Amino acid sequence: MAFRKAVKGTALIGGGAIATVFGLSQFSQYRNKHGALVEVQAAEAVPVKHQLPTREEQILALQTNTEFDVVVIGGGATGCGCALDAATRGLKTALVERYDFSSGTSSRSTKLIHGGVRYLQKAIMKLDFEQYRMVKEALEERAHLLHSAPHLSAPLPIMLPIYKWWQLPYYWIGIKLYDLVAGSHCLKSSYVLTKSRALELFPMLRKDRLVGAIVYYDGQHNDARMNLAIALTAARYGAATANYTEVRHLLKSPEPGSGRQRVCGVRCRDLLTGKEFDVRAKCVINATGPFTDSVRKMDDEEVPNICQPSAGVHIVMPGYYSPDNMGLLDPATSDGRVIFFLPWEKMTIAGTTDSPTDVTSHPIPMEEDINFILNEVRNYLGADVEVRRGDVLAAWSGIRPLVTDPNSKDTQSISRNHVVTISDSGLVTIAGGKWTTYRAMARDTIDAAIQEHNLKAGSSKTMGLKLEGAQDWSPTLHIRLVQDYGLESEVAQHLASTYGDKAFEVAKIAQVTGKRWPIVGKRLVSEFPYIEAEVVYAVKEYARTAVDVLSRRTRLAFLNVQAAEEALPRIVDIMAKELSWCEQKKKEELETARKFLYYEMGYKVKTDQLTDSSEISLVPSDIERYKKRFHMFDKDKKGFITILDVQRVLKSISVQIAENTLHEILNEVDLNKNGQVELNEFLQLMSAIQKGHVSGSRLAVLMKSAEEKLRHRAAIPVDRSGGGV
Repeated sequence: MAFRKAVKGTALIGGGAIATVFGLSQFSQYRNKHGALVEVQAAEAVPVKHQLPTREEQILALQTNTEFDVVVIGGGATGCGCALDAATRGLKTALVERYDFSSGTSSRSTKLIHGGVRYLQKAIMKLDFEQYRMVKEALEERAHLLHSAPHLSAPLPIMLPIYKWWQLPYYWIGIKLYDLVAGSHCLKSSYVLTKSRALELFPMLRKDRLVGAIVYYDGQHNDARMNLAIALTAARYGAATANYTEVRHLLKSPEPGSGRQRVCGVRCRDLLTGKEFDVRAKCVINATGPFTDSVRKMDDEEVPNICQPSAGVHIVMPGYYSPDNMGLLDPATSDGRVIFFLPWEKMTIAGTTDSPTDVTSHPIPMEEDINFILNEVRNYLGADVEVRRGDVLAAWSGIRPLVTDPNSKDTQSISRNHVVTISDSGLVTIAGGKWTTYRAMARDTIDAAIQEHNLKAGSSKTMGLKLEGAQDWSPTLHIRLVQDYGLESEVAQHLASTYGDKAFEVAKIAQVTGKRWPIVGKRLVSEFPYIEAEVVYAVKEYARTAVDVLSRRTRLAFLNVQAAEEALPRIVDIMAKELSWCEQKKKEELETARKFLYYEMGYKVKTDQLTDSSEISLVPSDIERYKKRFHMFDKDKKGFITILDVQRVLKSISVQIAENTLHEILNEVDLNKNGQVELNEFLQLMSAIQKGHVSGSRLAVLMKSAEEKLRHRAAIPVDRSGGGV
């Protein structure tokens, strides 16, 4: 009864606010809807390249074209969006990216396509119409993204648990306003849940004091693959796009008549060959995200900074921490931040933090941020769910390029609205914004470029434009892949949701397994659906390093950093064959990729939990028990065990495990990488497991199982059990 009264009271409280926002929404909706129809039709008239140009052909185009209309610096979502917008308007377009497409912030997001519930709250509480417009635009762009790449994105229900009765009307009004601002672009209507129904849908939720819950809908996507789809689509529309092409400095020339120095291009260096060349253009666009100010200072060393970078850390945990199709929002954490807890790629993402940071190409997740997220997760999950530090499978930090507000005291209060600025020399800069609004940001940027540089082009044509892989995609496409090629169902679903209608091109080059089933499709690692053919196809998608494949063509590094390290040697071997790498180049790629996994993807935090200085907090009886288990393998009392010791014990109990698998198992615990596991390392491992800092250690499972088999003759499992970093 109390629950129903609260809901009825809520409707009365929010009526006036809802009516006001509804009127504003309908006017804006009407205006935008009519513009979109014209844009979709116009985009279809632009010619498309059916054969994707190679990177070598793209570099040649950059070198040989006399002058482009537009050259974009930056291969993130906004930069690629600018290139696509310009190319579809018929402008001769170039794009250069210092590293790989989406190698920065655009691949390290929360994976949400959203309008921003908290920004709407600020807009209403502070009567801030600019914030309202930002949310309104983002919700319209959310609908566009879901339409333009349905294979890479989908609606996601997100639960807002309520633990105090007064919060029910407060949050219900806010969420209903969110629906109304979306207007006809509302994905699905939000709704209220009783306590019992909330626990049925999210059984791991904390039960005590739970009043009920509100569920609303936002979008979710594969951010790096979405960014790549935008880049590839731009290339098909004629843009000369090149990754690993660094801008050394801006080119300038005097303007006829006035004599003013005007930007007229960029000096580039191909990082793969070392060759330098000029790319001339009527307009240069700076879309470099956190590096915005460094490019602006190439134009004018005295220009003040306009970006204030903010670091956001995310962690990935096993899929059993959340339902398959229900996220969770913590609207008010212990320090006032917002935390999302979301299912993604059959895992669970938790984040994010929000703190000022220095700009770097290689941001590192910090232990205090990881622990902050874990503590917030513990606050919302039931006491029967043990949230362990060892269940963190990967962790990363992304730098948000927020636009500085001089009156702001901290980055949390800065709006992510975007700003387009034009310098005296004609450099066009797009800064701020958010992933969801990349298309609108690109539209505004190209509009400004056309006006400033008198370029001949019409209005934006990207609204409703299908991205790479979306044209002939359907929800049942994976069935054809299974039937036509003999792929595993899980692999087929993965290919369809990653490549869309281009999945058939991957399936065609998939290797025969030699098994009865699946017929084709050799996996890179057993527990993930990524196959070797994807590495070959990644090279066609401009992948040039092992890190490109591990983190952006596949998402393995973001899902499980240990699995990524295991797949690395095979990835390097395949790429070496495709790109004609020598042995020295292969060694360099292995070293670079391992460094990336160690620092940027959270592998370092594993070894931080198991260092020589780690405290061994085991009671004497446990120490003796684990020593006895260790000496069962170390029969010669050397004080360490090697792969030969493990093989000897396994042979004595008639168990066979592949040698490369045993190397991987020992490597997980071998801290000093000397090819052996010392007694102290083993005791540190067992201590960390007891404290929950490490979970799923295959060596610990193997040694315990071997000990039991000597007594009971049981089987020994060696599959990874979800252990983290």
